Amino acid sequence: MSDTSAAPGPVWRALVAADPARPFVTAYDASGGRVELSRATVDNWVSKTSNMLVDGLGAQPDDRLAVALPLHWQSLVWLLAAWSVGTVAEPAGPGRVPSGAQFAIADSDRLETALDSGAEEVVGTSLHPLGLPLSETPAMVTDYTVEVRGHGDHFAPYPVDADAVAARTDREYTGAELVEAGRARAEAWELGEKDRVAVLADGHAPLSVLGTDLSVLWAAVHAGTPLVLTPTGTEGLAHRLSTEQVTAAVAAEGAEVPEHVRTLS
Repeated sequence: MSDTSAAPGPVWRALVAADPARPFVTAYDASGGRVELSRATVDNWVSKTSNMLVDGLGAQPDDRLAVALPLHWQSLVWLLAAWSVGTVAEPAGPGRVPSGAQFAIADSDRLETALDSGAEEVVGTSLHPLGLPLSETPAMVTDYTVEVRGHGDHFAPYPVDADAVAARTDREYTGAELVEAGRARAEAWELGEKDRVAVLADGHAPLSVLGTDLSVLWAAVHAGTPLVLTPTGTEGLAHRLSTEQVTAAVAAEGAEVPEHVRTLS
């Protein structure tokens, strides 16, 4: 067995412990609404979601979790929770839900598809800016917003083998591979704690905008660099990025990066 401290869960917790109050993700929605979450706040959501996975849904290491969500701060929480528990995260493209997973988390547009995917448990989330529950909850679907609040604020990541499979996208990736891909990308981009990296993508963009190996997320974790998630084509985008002190950006295909911001590729 490899060093469990090199697995994604402990690597994430080490970042939180280093400076809990530091921002980790700032997210904008299409209406211009803004939410900023510190490392500690994200970790609180990760802990609650991990406890929900284990105590509420019965998840165990090596179970599969279909993540049928677009790029959003909640989708980052679900990825980090999956890796804290040791489940295999399977991000899905627009309109899709991977079949055969034990569990599925889906946005409101994909709940019926999730129910047809063969998942034993389906969780739905509205992704509403104000944290409202689903407007309609189909039978056999658990409303994340309602359920997660009742779960504990602390969760110690399971001692997961870093060489165990942690994600399935274009192929299977071990936890160690995810973390290493992030380290390599952070070093290639010369990222540091003084940077702020924007991810420019529309509100329906899949998690693949973070890379098939999700290395944009792990580059931010490795370098301690806050992320700013913001839609493309937004009026005043250049001003927004300047206000957020963004120094570099990852852009979805077709998105334009303002001239004053370094483009990462």
